[in-house]
Amino acid sequence: MAFHLKTKLWQTGALDWWAMIDNDDVYLGSREFPLPPEEGDEWVVRSTGDRFKVIDAEIKLIGKEEVQEQPW
Repeated sequence: MAFHLKTKLWQTGALDWWAMIDNDDVYLGSREFPLPPEEGDEWVVRSTGDRFKVIDAEIKLIGKEEVQEQPW
């Protein structure tokens, strides 16, 4: 268990964070991912619009937002 979380997570060589959520590989973001993740942390993945939160030591998908197009 990394970071004392129940959720299995890993980082790729491209510095992207992934987790196993409901038996699916889920992209958690890159720079958006809080380090270290702590209880109550919440973030939105810019490229997908997925909103995550750490609840009871697990990373949960709590919603989806409209993806904001980056000007660069």
